Amino acid sequence: MESFAKLRRRHLVHGETISSIARDLNVSRNTVKKYLKSGESPAYQRDSQPSPKLGAFEGQLKDWLAQDGQRPKAQRRSAKRLFDDLQRAGYVGAYDSIQRYVKRWKAAQPNVASDAFVPLYFPAGETCQFDWSHEQVELGGVIQTIKLGHFRLCYSRQLFLVAYPRETQEMVFDAHNRAFEFFGGVPERMVYDNPKTIVQTIFTGKARQFNRRFLALANHYLFEPVACTPASGWEKGQVENQVGNVREWLFCPRPRFADFTEMNAWLAQRCRELAHRPHPTEKERSIADLFAEEQPKLRQITAPFDGYFEVACRVSSTCLAAYDRNRYSVPAEYAGQRVSLRAWADRIRVVADEQVIADHPRSFTRERLVLDPWHYLPVLERKPGALRHGLPFRDWDLPMSIAAVRERLMKTAQGDRAFVQVLQAIRDHGLDPVSVACTLVLEQGTVSAPIILNHVSRLVSPVRSVPRVATTLGLNILPAANCQRYDSLLGGRHAH
Repeated sequence: MESFAKLRRRHLVHGETISSIARDLNVSRNTVKKYLKSGESPAYQRDSQPSPKLGAFEGQLKDWLAQDGQRPKAQRRSAKRLFDDLQRAGYVGAYDSIQRYVKRWKAAQPNVASDAFVPLYFPAGETCQFDWSHEQVELGGVIQTIKLGHFRLCYSRQLFLVAYPRETQEMVFDAHNRAFEFFGGVPERMVYDNPKTIVQTIFTGKARQFNRRFLALANHYLFEPVACTPASGWEKGQVENQVGNVREWLFCPRPRFADFTEMNAWLAQRCRELAHRPHPTEKERSIADLFAEEQPKLRQITAPFDGYFEVACRVSSTCLAAYDRNRYSVPAEYAGQRVSLRAWADRIRVVADEQVIADHPRSFTRERLVLDPWHYLPVLERKPGALRHGLPFRDWDLPMSIAAVRERLMKTAQGDRAFVQVLQAIRDHGLDPVSVACTLVLEQGTVSAPIILNHVSRLVSPVRSVPRVATTLGLNILPAANCQRYDSLLGGRHAH
């Protein structure tokens, strides 16, 4: 195009002859004359590209394209994938031939309105959409991918965001509890994809068998769960569009947080701030205005759902119960027994005989031991020597006075056994009186288990009160000073 324009300017503007232009451009004079007569730039097109090596495979390729045309868009094969499949079938031609054939085949298909949609309307308080996305953040100085739960009320477009390290079922339960608390109520319908944490089996059409524990959540909050058709994201297009917007608004550039607690507080605040944006359809009103109108129509929450995931496990001989590639300590008397482990989004509780026997903060790193030293006290009573090298007691966070007593006692013979007696006193009487007793013996300078236990006994034993006897006795005849009375007691005899 640029050479064509220069050729015309050289002859028509600058008056250069056709022969000189032909010599300079190394083309014939007839070619120069043709370009000067035509006002359009030359275009080189080939009506058809021969593909001799494709001939034997053309029918197979056409059948594959027809089959893919009946599938959802996300499941259709690309030209490169079709080329690989043909190569496995024996095709030895070039990829360009396949690419051109696929392009011509798609252009020849009838233009159906597969990308056309109907505008939707949602009444206030009726529908909320949910989805997950993966975002990059810097958490505690480490760059990692977090799972972001998205909620969106379809009438007001009010959004809610909450972040987790996993997409497990207990995270889904906790996300719903937080979202309904943020919205101040529950909508009539919730629209989802088909993850295993929500949908157990997909049947024909809209029929679904929902996960049993997820149905317990839906029954608790009395909302109707609706699952989309697979690979049909437009059925919850609002939250799908929200994923891209939130990534642009909040996660570019990559934000930094100390932990998930700080990040979720920031996300909730940003959700309130974004609600002041204009509503997508009612431009003269904000999202917050329509949310204030929608909120009274949400069903009020009576109590949050106790959203835990429960598994049965056996306690090991080292008093540990395993979950999610971590191990949590259990009281020593349950070693070797089967217990139930309940996992929340932030806690792990172990239950036996419907009683909580262990409660730990949940760890999301792998191969970690989460230990409570008090669970191993019965073992120390039988094996006090384990106090010196036992892993649960290595970084034990004890009050300063008790830690100082431990250090003093461990330097003496049988000091481990003596400190176990102090620990037993903590179990029997509580931490405060033993801490005070340890402070007293440190001030006195003599540290031994009997003295500490004596102080504890005096601190916890109630003080006996002596009853005061009220009396009104009095002397009617006052005694007189008479030394002869003393002589009478001696029987009239004096010592000489």
